[in-house]
Amino acid sequence: MTAFLQQLPALLGVVVGALGSYAAVVRSDRARFRRERSARWEERRLSVYSDYARTLKASVNLTYRVAAHFGNDPHPHPMSPQEAEPLLAQATDRRDPSGEALIMLGSRDAVERARVWVRVVMDMERFLRDGTHDPQAWQALLERQRAGREGYYTAVREDLDLPPGHSARWPALPVPPS
Repeated sequence: MTAFLQQLPALLGVVVGALGSYAAVVRSDRARFRRERSARWEERRLSVYSDYARTLKASVNLTYRVAAHFGNDPHPHPMSPQEAEPLLAQATDRRDPSGEALIMLGSRDAVERARVWVRVVMDMERFLRDGTHDPQAWQALLERQRAGREGYYTAVREDLDLPPGHSARWPALPVPPS
């Protein structure tokens, strides 16, 4: 019995060491799992944010072309409202599912900023459906759209812990006199 008692501290040391090693491995695996899960969701959010921006920008580009048709914008490739109508409808159809994904996965701030941006785009579309010729009013809408886009991108960068990016504010080209 004395031989057992003499080896008991060593045996306890082995048991404690094994339990400690097991606990360290389990803790390490959990931390790695959380990091990997976080990275996967971050990639998905980036994809959702990008898809939404792309679908909204498709609508914006079409409005530039229709605005050029009315003499409001200097876009080099004007498009009549009749030509643009099916393309605008298609862009709107694409925008809705990407907006739903944004609502599901985006941060509250990014979703709110997206709502501000899309409302301006809808105002631009309404302006053109009315057939308005007012280059100054169009320029004001463009400024609001650029500010909305910038706000959206800022919120996305903050959500994804990305550094600040370019404002994407290019100097506006002058509208040729009509």
